[in-house]
Parts: sequence; C-alpha cells; structure tokens
Amino acid sequence: MRSKLVLRRLFRNKQARYGTIALVLLVALAYVGPYFAAYDWTDKDFLAFLSPPDADHWWGTTSIGQDMFAVTLRGMQKSIIIGLLVAVIATGLAAIVGAFAGYFGGWVDRVLMWGVDLLLVLPSFLIIAIVSPRLRDGSWLWFVALLAAFTWMITSRVVRSMTLSLREREYVQAAVYMGIPRWKIIFRHIVPNLSSLLIIDATLNVSGAIIGEAALSFFGFGIQPPDVSLGTLIAEGSRNATGYPWLFVFPAGLLVALVLAVNLIGDGLRDALDPGSNS
Repeated sequence: MRSKLVLRRLFRNKQARYGTIALVLLVALAYVGPYFAAYDWTDKDFLAFLSPPDADHWWGTTSIGQDMFAVTLRGMQKSIIIGLLVAVIATGLAAIVGAFAGYFGGWVDRVLMWGVDLLLVLPSFLIIAIVSPRLRDGSWLWFVALLAAFTWMITSRVVRSMTLSLREREYVQAAVYMGIPRWKIIFRHIVPNLSSLLIIDATLNVSGAIIGEAALSFFGFGIQPPDVSLGTLIAEGSRNATGYPWLFVFPAGLLVALVLAVNLIGDGLRDALDPGSNS
C-alpha cells in the first residue's frame, strides 16, 4: 500500500514527471540512438575533419574525423553507467557502515566512525588525481571504486543516528529476544526502515557521480582514451568552443540535461516519501 501511495505522490509531482520523461528520453537516446546513426563511435571519416553538422554527420565531426553524434552518445552511456554504479556502491556502503555502527555501538561504532571521520578530512580530489594515473592501464571500474570511496561518509552518519533510534523499537527488541542474529536484524529490520533515505540518497548520488566523473575526466584523471565520457568530450571541446562550438555544445548540453533530470526525480522522490519535507 505504501509503495502505491508513494507512486501516486510521485506522478502528481510535476518536477518528478518532467524529470522522469527527460531521463527516459535521454537513456533511450544514449542506448537506442546509436542504432540509427550512420557511423559507429570508433569510425573515422578522413574526408570530414572538424566538419560542422550536416545531413551526413548530424552533430558534426571531431578533429580526427569521428562522428560527433556517435561519440557523444558513447560518452553519455559511460557517464550513466558510472553514475549508477557509484550510487549503488556508495549508498550500500553508507547503509551497512552506518547501520552496524549505530546498532552495535561500543568499539564497533568508534572504529567505524573514526574511519568515516578520516575519509571526510582527506582531500578526495587530490587522492583520486594521484591514484588515477597509476591505474590508466587497468579497468575503468577502478575509477568507479575511487569515486564511490569518497561519496558515502555523510550519509553513513545520518544512517547511524537513525539506527540509534530504530534499535530501541519494539519489533527490533522482539527479534533480539527471539534469538535472531544481530546481523540479520540489521538487514531485515533496520535497513528496510531506512529505505526512504537510502532511495533519495542513491538518486542524488547518481547526479553527483556524473558531475564528479565529468570534472575529473575534464582534468584528465578519469576515463582514459581511446574510451570517452561526457567529461572527456567537454574537455576536448572546450579548447575549440568558439571556433567549433558543436564539439562543446552537444556533450555539455547532454550533461546538464542528464543531471537536471536526475535531480528533478530526486526532489520528487523526497517529497513523495516525506510529504512534510517541503512544508
């Protein structure tokens, strides 16, 4: 019943509706659009270097003759995947660490929160900038792990504080008296009751991860050639934004649209799950 009520509230919310429609269209463009393109993102047209948009190359070409439409959609695919993976990992880590710290207390709480405080004071951008060049020959999943490692700490503190209250509830105490292992109590009773917070956090983490990936790739610390992301395309296009604007406008426009759509959905979810939050 609650899920139906949340869905009704969500679809009544104009921001959430517009955000959902925009996100569906953007994801469809990223994953279906390449099937309608005349060129693959790895193809090169040696007769069209830095060609403006035309009937043959809808969004123009790059300095090495790649079709900008195909390359940009490839970059958006990679940015979407990175955003989703980082959000799932970061929110899951925040839920586990915060719930275990809040439920067990004592030395477990002190050790876990000490680790959280340590990560909060570390300069994440600097660490990723130092580590990323050493992983250039490895999988891009290492980059996802680095982004996720510095995204979950604040949420884990919120989860911990809410767990301190939830562990005193009657149904949790009843589970303890029934002899259910404490780790099962956390996953069966504590974490599910934090689902509203975690869903909102995961949604907003998607947009945060997309922006973070774009920023790091812009400075050369993210996705490495020959692969592309929206960040690498924006970095490349910004050098010729005035003379060849299509190199910058299309990836930057899609990045803005993607982040805006996810944020609208996140705001709508917050209002649907907690109607009193916007009062």
